Amino acid sequence: MKNKILITSLVIIIVMGAFKSELKYKDSSLSPEERAYDLIKHMTLEEKIAQMTCVWEENAQELLDSKGQWDANKAKQNFPNSIGQLGRPSKLKNKLTAKEMVEYTNTIQKYFIEETRLGIPVIFHEESLHGHAALEGTSFPQPIALGGTFDPELIEKLYGMSASEIRARGGHLALTPVVDVAREPRWGRVEETFGEDPYLVSEMGVAAVKGFQGDASFKNKDKVMATLKHFAAHGQPESGTNCGPVNVSERVLREVFFPPFKRCIEEANAMNVMASYNEIDAVPSHASAWLLNDVLRKEWGFKGVVVSDYYAVSELYQKVEDWGNWVAGSPSEAAALAVNAGVNIELPKPDCYPYLVEMVQKGKVKESRINELVLPLLIQKFKMGLFEDPYVNADKAHEVVNRKAHRELALEAALKSITLLENRNNTLPLEIKKYKSIAVIGPNADRSLLGGYSGWPQFDVSLLEGIKNTVGDKVDVLYAEGCKITTTSGIDEQGNKMASADGWNTAKVGLPTKEQDDALIEEAIETAKKADIIVLAIGGNEQTSREAWAYNHMGDRTSLDLFGRQQELFDRLKALGKKVVVVLNNGRPLSVNKVSEEADALLECWYLGQESGTAITQVLFGEYNPGGKLPISIPRSVGHIPCYYNYKPFDRRGYLNDEISPLYSFGYGLSYASFEMSTPVLSKSTLVNGENIAVQVEVTNTSNIKGDEVIQLYIRDMVSSVTRPIKELKAFKRITLEAKEKKTVEFQLTSKDFAFWNINKEFVAEPGDFKIMIGNSSADVKEVKLEIK
Repeated sequence: MKNKILITSLVIIIVMGAFKSELKYKDSSLSPEERAYDLIKHMTLEEKIAQMTCVWEENAQELLDSKGQWDANKAKQNFPNSIGQLGRPSKLKNKLTAKEMVEYTNTIQKYFIEETRLGIPVIFHEESLHGHAALEGTSFPQPIALGGTFDPELIEKLYGMSASEIRARGGHLALTPVVDVAREPRWGRVEETFGEDPYLVSEMGVAAVKGFQGDASFKNKDKVMATLKHFAAHGQPESGTNCGPVNVSERVLREVFFPPFKRCIEEANAMNVMASYNEIDAVPSHASAWLLNDVLRKEWGFKGVVVSDYYAVSELYQKVEDWGNWVAGSPSEAAALAVNAGVNIELPKPDCYPYLVEMVQKGKVKESRINELVLPLLIQKFKMGLFEDPYVNADKAHEVVNRKAHRELALEAALKSITLLENRNNTLPLEIKKYKSIAVIGPNADRSLLGGYSGWPQFDVSLLEGIKNTVGDKVDVLYAEGCKITTTSGIDEQGNKMASADGWNTAKVGLPTKEQDDALIEEAIETAKKADIIVLAIGGNEQTSREAWAYNHMGDRTSLDLFGRQQELFDRLKALGKKVVVVLNNGRPLSVNKVSEEADALLECWYLGQESGTAITQVLFGEYNPGGKLPISIPRSVGHIPCYYNYKPFDRRGYLNDEISPLYSFGYGLSYASFEMSTPVLSKSTLVNGENIAVQVEVTNTSNIKGDEVIQLYIRDMVSSVTRPIKELKAFKRITLEAKEKKTVEFQLTSKDFAFWNINKEFVAEPGDFKIMIGNSSADVKEVKLEIK
C-alpha cells in the first residue's frame, strides 16, 4: 500500500511538473505575443470568455462583504473563471484615496493571480478625460478648453501626468482620449472633444495618446494604455441627441470622422478603441463588421482591443422601452453580433458575453473567433508586465498625486485655454489700484466648475476665491449669486459646496422658482451699485451640458441661449452704467449675442479644471496675457447650425433677414498684445506630386506687451472632382513673442496634405490650383496660390 501511494504521488508530481514546464506563458524571456499564444492553449472556453468580461461598481455586492471589504469567497463563487477587467476601482466602494486604491487593487490582483487556475492578472480601467476622475486626482481643463490651447506639447505632458497618477494607484487603462469631431453644438458631450476640426482633433489626440502610453514599453510603471473613443462619428448625432443616428456618407466618414482615429493608431500606436453608441447607415457601431473589422483591423492594421461602450452590447438587444437598437432578439444574439463584428470585451459588466459559451456550443459563434478576440486582451496584460510585476506601492501613489508639478501644469493649461473674445476700450487687464471695490456676481462665481467625467481634486478654486486671493485687502470684493442656473448643483442639502462630479452625476435637475431668482437678481443689483466695476460669471454648468445616458439624465439642448434668467441678470447690471466684464464657463458654445455686443470684455473659459479661479484672475489682472483660440465655432442661434467653418462652397448662402456668419469663428481669439502677419511665401510656386513645400510667414508683435499668437494655415482646392471645403486647417503653431519682436514661422506641407477621396474614392492629390491661407483665425487670413502637377 505504501509503495502504491508513493508511486501515485510520484506520478502526480511528474505530471504537475510536466504541466508547469509546458507553461511557456510564464517565461518572461518570450515576447508578449508568444506568451499569449501559449496561454490560450491552456484555457477552457469559459476561461476565455471570462477574459472578455468586466465588473464594476454595480457588481460590488458580488465582490465585497456587507462592510465593503474584499470577499474572496464571493469572488470565487460569482467569478469562478476569473474576469478580464475591473472598472473604476477608485470608486468601487465609495471614493478611495490614492493609498486606499493601491491597497484595494493590490488585494484584488493578488486574489486573481494566486487563487485562480491560470493566475491571469486583471486590468483595472479608469476614466481620465481631463485628469484621473478619482478622489485626489489632478483636474485639468476639459478637452474643449485644451483644444483652445493649440498646444500639442502641453497636451502630451498633461496626459502623461494623468497616466502617472493612474498607474501609481494600480490602474492600467484609461478610457480616454475622446477624438470625436464635434459638429453638433446642441450635443451635451461637446466639452469632451477637442473641437470641430479633424486636423486639430488629430493633433491633440496623437499628443494625448503619446502622453498616456509613451513608447508603450511600460517599463517604468508610469504609463497606461489609451482608449480612442468613440468609433465612429459620435460627434454629429441626429437632432443633437446623444446616441442618435449619424447620417453621413462614407466620404464624410473618411475625411472628417476617421482621420483622428487613424492617425492616433498609426502615429501613436493607440492600443484600444471604444466603439460608439450611434448607428451609421442603420448599423450600430457595436454590430458593424465593416467598421470594426474591414476598416479598423484590415485596412488600418489595428492589432489592439475594441472595448464596448458601457452597456452598448446590451443596447443591441434593448435597454428599456424604446432605448436601444433592437437589432438583436436576446442578450445572447446581441453577444454574437458584437463578437462577430469585432468587440473584444463587454463593459462595464457581464450582461451579454456570458451567453457566448452557449452561442459557441450552438455553433452561432466559432471558438476560433473567441480566440482571435481574447488574444489581444492577453497580449496587453503581458505588455503591461502584470504577470511579473502586478503590484504598486501606496506611499509612491500618495507622493505622485501630491506633486507640485501637477498643480503647476494644471494652472498652465488653464491659462493657455482662456480665450479673449471682446475687449472694448482695453477694459482688460484690470489695474487693482484703479478700483476700491469689485462686484463679483453670477451663478458661476463661487462654485465648482470642472465639468463632466471629473473627480474630486484636492484643490478647486472658484473665481470668487481667485479674485479675493489676488486683491487681498487692497480692494473690497463684493459678492452676489445673481440668479441660479440649476438648484441641484452648487450647494448640497447641508449648505456645503457640491463637487462638480456630484452635480454631473445627479439625475434630477432642479430649477429655481421665479421668487428665488427675483430675490437674487435684486440682491445682485444692490450689490453692484456699491462697486466700481462688475465681474459677471455666467454660462452653463455640468447639469445643463452633459452626457445624456438615460431618460432621467439628459444633457442635450434645443437652445444655445443662456440658461434660465442669466440674460436678464446681464441686462439689469449693464443698465447700471458700470463696466461689466463677463466670464463664460460652459461645456458647449453659447449664443451670447447681446452679451457679445454689450459686454466691456468677454472671456470664454469653458471648464478650466481645479485652478480655474486662479487662472481667470491672473488673466483679469494682467498677470497672464490670454492667447487661446476657439476650437469650435460659436453660432448665433440653434437655427445657424451647422456652423463649422469648413463648409462646402454652395453652403451658407444666407438667410432672409438674418446674418449667416457665426458669432465667433473657429480659431478666433484676441490678446492684450497686437500682431501683424505678412502674406505667406512659398518655397516654390509649383508642387510636383510626392514633393514637399515650405510655407513661411513673418509674425510681428506690434505692441509693448509679451503675448502668444496661434499661426493657422488653411488650404482650398479650387477645382476638384468632388466638392471640397472652402477652408481646411492643415497646420498651426502657437508662438510667444516679446514686445516688438518679429519671428519667421515655417510650415512644411507634403502632397498628402492636399489629398482627398476623389470621385473614384481614391485618396489622392489632384493636379490643379490651390489657395494657401495663413492667419490668426479661419475668418482672417492672407492667401497665395499654389499649383500642383
